[in-house]
Amino acid sequence: MKPNEISTLKAENLSAQSGIRHAFFTREGGVSDGIYDSLNVGLGSDDAPVNVRENRKRAMAAMDMPAEALHTMYQVHGANVVQVDSDAWDPAQAPKADALVTNRTGVVLGVLTADCVPVLFADPSAGIAAAAHSGWRGTVVGVLAAAVEAMEGLGANRRNIHAAIGPAIAQESYEVGPEFPAPFLERDADNARFFRPSARKGHHMFDLTGCVVSLLEELRLASIDHLALDTCAADAQFFSYRRSTHRGEPDYGRGLSAISLGD
Repeated sequence: MKPNEISTLKAENLSAQSGIRHAFFTREGGVSDGIYDSLNVGLGSDDAPVNVRENRKRAMAAMDMPAEALHTMYQVHGANVVQVDSDAWDPAQAPKADALVTNRTGVVLGVLTADCVPVLFADPSAGIAAAAHSGWRGTVVGVLAAAVEAMEGLGANRRNIHAAIGPAIAQESYEVGPEFPAPFLERDADNARFFRPSARKGHHMFDLTGCVVSLLEELRLASIDHLALDTCAADAQFFSYRRSTHRGEPDYGRGLSAISLGD
């Protein structure tokens, strides 16, 4: 790959749909440096805002879209879904939410992650797309089902919805404390299968993406694709909150996953 070249990953199920553009961006191809090297798109980071804006512009150019087409949220680890009707909004005034939905062409829905699970949805026959940020809290409170229900509210049929799960922290990298399984077990005792003992007594290794896959399967969608890459382990490809924490770094970059309607 050439220096400063944007690197993206695609899901097979979304790539097979006409009228859908999507991309799971790696950290490569931006202008940021240091711990934010290089395609940091997080305005909430301490990176220079001018760099973040340029990175977001470059990401949209890679999707053949203008910079102002990108819509992202102030993510709060909940289940609120916002419908996007405007061609552009000020990222500094972004709504507090963890999922976006639209039936407008020319609008790019974006999710920012650094270990949490990004999920992109599309019903190409109805012309409806959504993007969800599924951290552990959002997963517990139902952000995935909320996103699908919001799509249905616009006229989608879940049997026609294709979901793609982007790179996220893998079980091998995700150790959690003894109190952690409780919220998941309270929701469903069968969620115990997503936890296995870690080397530290009373701690567990958590398969967050496995839980996300299971929840999506319960929704009976048309298809589910999973890009099984570990953001924490793949330093050269992805930003990771947990990896940065282990290294004692003061902050971390955010990666972008995006989807839009239109050829």
